Amino acid sequence: MPSSPGRSTLRVAVTGASGFIGSHLVAALSERGDVPVPVARPFLADTLATTLRGADAVVHLAGIVSAVRREDFFGANVGGTTAVAQAAHAAGVPLVHVSSLAAAGPAPASAPRSEDDESRPITAYGESKLEGELAVRSIAGLNWIVLRPGVVYGPGDRALLPLFRYARLGVLPLVGDDRTAYTFIFIDDAIRAILAAIDDVRRDPQGKGTVFLGHRQPVDARRLLETIRATLGSSARLIRVPQALTRIAAAAGDVAGAITGRPATINSRRYIEIYSPGFVCRVDRLRDRLGVEATVGIDDGLRRTASWYRDQGWIG
Repeated sequence: MPSSPGRSTLRVAVTGASGFIGSHLVAALSERGDVPVPVARPFLADTLATTLRGADAVVHLAGIVSAVRREDFFGANVGGTTAVAQAAHAAGVPLVHVSSLAAAGPAPASAPRSEDDESRPITAYGESKLEGELAVRSIAGLNWIVLRPGVVYGPGDRALLPLFRYARLGVLPLVGDDRTAYTFIFIDDAIRAILAAIDDVRRDPQGKGTVFLGHRQPVDARRLLETIRATLGSSARLIRVPQALTRIAAAAGDVAGAITGRPATINSRRYIEIYSPGFVCRVDRLRDRLGVEATVGIDDGLRRTASWYRDQGWIG
């Protein structure tokens, strides 16, 4: 996506530049002729002021999605966001804040959530992401847009890797209601949306707002596992895990996390999410405001993800 003739080169500061989404964004910015400027943590006022000086926009991606303690979520997702937003305001730089659908709260596929619905997060992670958004909105004079992606996946993502490995072992655990659906978005589509948001927030200083990011077609738990199995050409069996067993595993995960200081794969937060009505959102505003429609469906997205996993030697 090289820069078009007559288009000015932008300097775009990026927090979380070394992460899954951030690394893809840095590459995309460079490809279209812009200059990505990684912003290192911790977010100190003096450091941020220096980094943001001369920037045309800042994309805030840094945060944590998994932690043992509630205060850890809030320290990173609220404290860090507040520091970046305040620095952006001081520098006169528009902010693209990448939050999460978790901030909005659950909704089933039969009644997908819209951006205008009241936010009702159900976990400490979701609550911290919502409070981070509120911190952004509270800064008078700041030019901002908030993006709330659903499940972002693709090359470089490790979140789905265990399911591919389970499939290789011949068994895929089906946890929760197999009809529970989620909004997914492939990394390429997510990056296109972020780039569009950068251009949007610079073009319209008064256009503050929130936009969900996702593919129009939700994916339920069974469809996800069946597609992973088909992608690998596996004959893995789908094994339903009883809710009582999942509850015990979540409690054990909480104990293990408290001892080790590292969040377990299954803990109380994940249990709450798994047995929620699902996380599905409308994506009309993504199209209408940013001019982006997610085009990579789950079949193609998982195929491309699996190919990347193989190239890395992560799966056979």
